[in-house]
Amino acid sequence: MEYGYIRVSTVTQNIDRQLNEMLKLGLNKNQIFIDKESGKNFERENYQKLKETLKEGDLLVIKSIDRLGRNYDMIIEEWKDIVNNKNADIMVIDMPLLDTRSESKNLVGKFISDIVLQILSFVAENERDLIKKRQAEGIRIAKLKGKHLGRPKTQLPKNFNLICSKYRKKEISLAEALKSLNMSKSTFYRHLTF
Repeated sequence: MEYGYIRVSTVTQNIDRQLNEMLKLGLNKNQIFIDKESGKNFERENYQKLKETLKEGDLLVIKSIDRLGRNYDMIIEEWKDIVNNKNADIMVIDMPLLDTRSESKNLVGKFISDIVLQILSFVAENERDLIKKRQAEGIRIAKLKGKHLGRPKTQLPKNFNLICSKYRKKEISLAEALKSLNMSKSTFYRHLTF
């Protein structure tokens, strides 16, 4: 049986490019496992379901090695687990050298495939590190420019201090204060000063 695996890092990213490649190869949507999570580790729900599904003689198809993951050691470990322990094959669409169906019978092919896998796994993890560094640098620069990052500050209603005063004097209940301010209890307490 053939299975496809698709991964994007966030729920807002588009899977169409990877999905189209899988469909072109004849896989149907029931054979494709999709995760919208970071590739930093393999604790992804649908990846784990895929691993449970794979059996001896099956083929796992991925678009590129970084779709499998972004951690060098873990990619190598997962690859070996699928190929050696599950006795399934892996095919990487973007890198024809990474197709275990053909290399296992040829020692030179296996050697080349192992080298390519290690290089691409290194590149995938290195790219993840670069993304994190660029992100941190962008945040640092934004802070230096005085830009506010994160949630916007809560705009308090004009009558907030008056309502708080009435609440502190026990002239109104908490429910009445929250209703008149149209505010949640946690926000109210966060801004309430005694």
